[in-house]
Amino acid sequence: MNDGSFLKVTSEIGKLNAVLLHRPGKELERLTPQYLHELLFDDIPWLKQMRKEHDQFADVMRARGAKVYYYEELLEELLTTDEIKQNFIKDVVYNSNIANLELEKTIEVFMATKSPREIVEIAIAGLHKDDMPAVERELHLVDYVKESYPFYINPLPNLYFTRDPGTVIANGLSINKMKTPARDRETMFLEYIYQYHPLFKNEDTPLWYDYKETHSIEGGDILVLSDKVVAIGCSERTSARGIEIMTQRILQNSNVEKVLAVQIPFTRAYMHLDTVFTMVDHDKFTIYPGVENHVRAYELTLGKTTPNVTPMANLEGALKKVLNLPAVKLIQSGGGDEITAAREQWNDSTNTLAIAPGVVITYNRNEASNETLRKNGIEVIEIEGSELVRGRGGPRCMSMPLLREDL
Repeated sequence: MNDGSFLKVTSEIGKLNAVLLHRPGKELERLTPQYLHELLFDDIPWLKQMRKEHDQFADVMRARGAKVYYYEELLEELLTTDEIKQNFIKDVVYNSNIANLELEKTIEVFMATKSPREIVEIAIAGLHKDDMPAVERELHLVDYVKESYPFYINPLPNLYFTRDPGTVIANGLSINKMKTPARDRETMFLEYIYQYHPLFKNEDTPLWYDYKETHSIEGGDILVLSDKVVAIGCSERTSARGIEIMTQRILQNSNVEKVLAVQIPFTRAYMHLDTVFTMVDHDKFTIYPGVENHVRAYELTLGKTTPNVTPMANLEGALKKVLNLPAVKLIQSGGGDEITAAREQWNDSTNTLAIAPGVVITYNRNEASNETLRKNGIEVIEIEGSELVRGRGGPRCMSMPLLREDL
């Protein structure tokens, strides 16, 4: 362990020693075409195959020396006292936007009768109306309006994308503020793990951001480029003000010296910075062709109350300057071919997860992009992703690094 700390990430590419995942579960089997938009998902996956693929992903990381932790197991382990259990249930219900106080109390009483494992399953997989015995109670307008909706508590199909709710930066943790309130419960889980699980030792881990804050910031936009530099995408999901707030805190309280803010188009196609750009080696990055022409980069340094901002000429020049490199290599996905790159981008070809310098995990279906990485000296470990990809995320999206070796 680095410097006696369990949580420490000082680069995107340092050898991965510990990672937080969520194994897809019952929440994915509660998706129907009718409610995909409501639940922020794009397709109906086959859970049995999805879990096989996710297990392969975890096994690849274990084989390379990483310890794998799971949300569901950590949550179950921390529900050890009545006080934590009661508070957790209350917060699950509160963050489910039920909007009927009487019904909230009824659900809290119902959940309190369950075991820690059953409580965690409800928290993640949701509470279907058929899961709870019918009770006589006063009905309110909201109950009639939502009469045909099947859930009291929504399932969380996006939880297997553990990158978004939280980010370890240096020796601290950001519990991110999600753009969409529907995902607040995911970040609430991480806050409980931070507060109560001994693994996280929160007294030794500064908190850079909290999900209860006002301005959104999501983990897919945060790249720890080195021990001195963090890149943060200003995107559809991550606000400029959120970047300023987090940047000032990190620069004041860690060894990080500057933040590279990268403004990308505010569209779903460029949802997060890591959907179009990731780091694969000390001076190599994979990028969706042409993205560099549609982004603006800014160097942020410590200011009195908010960071000082310096516009940069272009992304490649900005990377060279902030990382103090004579040159960087932008490796175009799809071999640089417009059609191939667009097809493979749909399957998250640039959303690579580095598990060591020059070693990345990718989906095997992105054949041209994987071959291009290999031609540029990158070791590519392929995993099956035919079902995992239906959620529109790749290996980086599905992982929250907790500990990497320093470079």
